[in-house]
Amino acid sequence: MTQVTGNTETTPLPSWIVLTDSGAVITLKHPVELNSVKVNKVNMRAPCVRDTRAAAAAANGSAEAHELHLFCSLIEAGKDDLDRMTQRDYRRLQEGYFRLVEEDEL
Repeated sequence: MTQVTGNTETTPLPSWIVLTDSGAVITLKHPVELNSVKVNKVNMRAPCVRDTRAAAAAANGSAEAHELHLFCSLIEAGKDDLDRMTQRDYRRLQEGYFRLVEEDEL
């Protein structure tokens, strides 16, 4: 039998994510060009319902396209910019996004 304890500690943030009042700053492993500027940090704003709805409408049912549209909106970059990211850095964006939308008091 497994006993469930009342451990409510949240997983600590990785050193490459800094949460702010308006979003997250994500440090990339490899610099990338966003909007014709080479950066090693990305500012991701917290999503609102409008962002999610617009991404869903543009994605036409594709979960992958939905996420790409949403991330482009939240970091104010184009799809081609995201396509040039390493998979590792894209995963950092995903982690940053999930940190922004998770409920911190559950």
